[in-house]
Amino acid sequence: MPTQKILRIDDSLSDTLKRIAVVLDLALLVCILWSCQPSMVSARQAASVLAQISPQDALLVVAPDGRILYKQNHTKPYAPASILKILTATAALHYMGECYRFHTEFYLDSKQNLKIKGYGDPLLVSEVWQEMAQALPSRLQGCQDIVLDDTYFAPNPCIPGVDQSTNPYDAPNGALCANFNTVFFRRDKAGSIVSAEPQTPMTPLALKGARRLGLKGGRYALFHDSREAALYAGELLVYFLRETGRNLRGSVRLGAVNSEDTLLYDYRSPFAMEATLQKMLEFSSNFMANQIFLALGAYVYGPPGTVQKGVRVVSQYAREVLHLSDIRIVEGSGVSRENRLSALDMLSVLKAFEPYRGLLTAKGQVLYKSGTLKGLKRRAGYVESRQGRPYYFVFFLNGPKVDIDALTADLVESLDHCHGD
Repeated sequence: MPTQKILRIDDSLSDTLKRIAVVLDLALLVCILWSCQPSMVSARQAASVLAQISPQDALLVVAPDGRILYKQNHTKPYAPASILKILTATAALHYMGECYRFHTEFYLDSKQNLKIKGYGDPLLVSEVWQEMAQALPSRLQGCQDIVLDDTYFAPNPCIPGVDQSTNPYDAPNGALCANFNTVFFRRDKAGSIVSAEPQTPMTPLALKGARRLGLKGGRYALFHDSREAALYAGELLVYFLRETGRNLRGSVRLGAVNSEDTLLYDYRSPFAMEATLQKMLEFSSNFMANQIFLALGAYVYGPPGTVQKGVRVVSQYAREVLHLSDIRIVEGSGVSRENRLSALDMLSVLKAFEPYRGLLTAKGQVLYKSGTLKGLKRRAGYVESRQGRPYYFVFFLNGPKVDIDALTADLVESLDHCHGD
């Protein structure tokens, strides 16, 4: 794929993910303070820091050489919220590899139906569907039906913690998707529903969903059936195929590829697994995390991808590779409060993820992933020392009192003063 086209797709992905991220969204280190020279930290300062820490909070800070600098409730399991995405990413890198690329296949059957088989690519945005339509062999001048094969995932995988709302983070997962299974639209001066992004047409299904729900402009999850979401992707493909002048005579429907069908084109994502995970972590996309989670289950245990297989793979990785025995995983994004792991468990995850820590959000010396659920604040990551050797930190805060950004800044300052290499 030409570099310019990849860059355009990448820019569009970032814009779309940023819009979704807008919708989604320690008291620090008394041990480190106490470990400084007495002249540097007064008892009053230490007490002030202690006052911010709830007895219910869990904190863990570990030096590059493995020394525990501070711990509180570090073995107690908590809901990890979105920092669970680091574990999902680490398991995907372990089993699928950093160079793995999602793909989407196009077939022609004996009745001249064009079949599209999806494998869970989470980054199929409008520009990608247009790119695929343009890349189909020129000999395909027309076809009968557009047949969508989404059987690589089980239909309507029930993700714990995902509701039936119109919020983008509640969009359904499926083997064939488009634009994170959301629709971005606005109302024109006449009150009519029109697309809010020039690269994406308002398809019949999208228009029907927006009208049915009576929504104002914005980005919404209009579909809660993965099969309906696949049909929406098919409608986008029809639009872009017609733009190329191809004659489409039939309908858009669900179906399956079989052994007699002829493979026309195998689209390979321009984003390898590392790049895909970087986007998932940067925008904290629950949809992307669970797409990868389901695809991981299908990759290791065979299709169809299910929540149960994803749970089995990630739990197996935690048990057999990280040697964690008491964690509980129910999905891959952290949206469910039923997930459970401790700060000490999270330390093992961070150590395994360390070679890929550059995929996390960077702020000065800190590389981190945050997570929030109502009443909960989570953060885990690394503080780079002056020699480039990372300190590890995990914060599980269980109330609104502590400013987690300020505490992270305090951590960096304390480490610089007290434990600089």
